[in-house]
Amino acid sequence: MTFYDGIYPFYSLQRSPFIIDISLLVAILVFSVLAVSFIFILPGIRGKSRLFWMFRITISLFIGVVLVVLNFTGDWAEARVKANATYKSFSNAVVSAEVGLHVGLYGINITLRGEPVSQINETIDYNEIFRWSSSVDEQYGDALERGLPNPILYIAEKFTRNSACGLIYQYRYSGRFASANLWTAFCCWLLANILFSMPVILYAGYMMIATAAFIFFSMASFSTIYTVPQCDFSIGAESLRTDYSHSFWIALATGLLCAVIGWVVVLLDCLFPARMREAFSVGVDNEDDEGYLNSGFLEGVTCDDTTQTGNSSLPQQITTLTRL
Repeated sequence: MTFYDGIYPFYSLQRSPFIIDISLLVAILVFSVLAVSFIFILPGIRGKSRLFWMFRITISLFIGVVLVVLNFTGDWAEARVKANATYKSFSNAVVSAEVGLHVGLYGINITLRGEPVSQINETIDYNEIFRWSSSVDEQYGDALERGLPNPILYIAEKFTRNSACGLIYQYRYSGRFASANLWTAFCCWLLANILFSMPVILYAGYMMIATAAFIFFSMASFSTIYTVPQCDFSIGAESLRTDYSHSFWIALATGLLCAVIGWVVVLLDCLFPARMREAFSVGVDNEDDEGYLNSGFLEGVTCDDTTQTGNSSLPQQITTLTRL
């Protein structure tokens, strides 16, 4: 006797397929809100500088969201193989499936998807995550109790402390150092955005170069997983071997983008400092000024200077802003 969709009344509900990591979703939503907010601000910027501001905001938010999202993605390295493998322990049933290993900075995902999905009266579609933040041995023991398929248990066992491969140590520390460097790059990105809004464009360029440097450091930290002897993953008659995947190459592209932006800004600021401040809509402090004016918000405004003589012996200059 079953309820709807073939669910037995005295057993746990059927597994729901993995959709998206919650942390990843939150990061995307936060930067989406920021992007929409800046879009509403753009109409208040006058003249041709509006397009330049839109370009700046787009590039800056892209770099920021990449630096945050890369911490939570699970595809810095991955491997896939199609094989015929034993489905469960103490069973002679063999299934045809695609087995995947996805390595992130905070753990690994092991996937198993049948081809076709429905075989031996079961739906074969698994996506199991094992995080470095908790004991992988305990997670592996829990997977044994739940009776997960053999291919998943076989790969997960390679990352336990008792495994002869010893992958857990290198993968865990490589992910932690890579994540620390990415968060440092994010802090440098924040400082660069603050400095771009001040008359110190040169130092903003330096911070963009520092952002690129820490992105490259994170990539180098993650790459150390390949310095240890590679452990063989044999699934049926096939072997599984990880290689760099999407997140790694996105990090490389973002690092190169930050490096190009930083060096171009530094070079142009050394050659044309006045034009760079004009392009970024920041003024230069004079000796008698108490601050600077953002010229991007003053286009179409004229200044009328008048001189008024008061009780003091020195004339006082009064500046009146008139909107055209």
